[in-house]
Amino acid sequence: MPVSGRKPKPEAQRRNRVQSPIDWAVVPNTPHSGGPRLPRREQGWPAATKRWWTAVSTMPHCRLWSDSDWTFAIDTAMVAAAFHGGDMRAAAELRQREKVLGTTLDARRDLRIRYVEPGAPAPADEEDQGEEAVPRVASLDDYRASLDG
Repeated sequence: MPVSGRKPKPEAQRRNRVQSPIDWAVVPNTPHSGGPRLPRREQGWPAATKRWWTAVSTMPHCRLWSDSDWTFAIDTAMVAAAFHGGDMRAAAELRQREKVLGTTLDARRDLRIRYVEPGAPAPADEEDQGEEAVPRVASLDDYRASLDG
C-alpha cells in the first residue's frame, strides 16, 4: 500500500519541477460500503474497536483495497483491540499500521491519496497548470536598469 520514494515537498521548496513519476490516487469522497465485517472473537471486540473498524472500513479509499489489504486491516483491528483493552505496548504498532492504512489526512498525503467531491473535476496538479505554475525569472539587465534609472 505505501508508495515508494520521498514525500512531495511544498512547491516553494521543490528543486526539480518535472512531473512526478508517482501519480496521485484520486478517490470520490463517498463512504465505502463493501468492506468485510470483523470476524468473531472468543472474548468479543471492545466497543472502541468496533467504532474504529466502522471508521476504517468506510474510508473512501478502501474501494482501492485488495483482499490482502483487508487482511492487513483486520490484523490491525486485532492490534487495536489489544490497545483498546489496555495494552499500551500495542500503541506504537497501531500507530504505524494506521499510517499504512491512510487513516489520517497526513497519512493519505504521504500515500498520495486525494479525495474529491463526487461530480467535481479531478484537481489539476501544479505540473498541469502550464506556464502559470512556473515562476518568472527576473532579468538581471532589467534589475540593473532599474538601479541606474
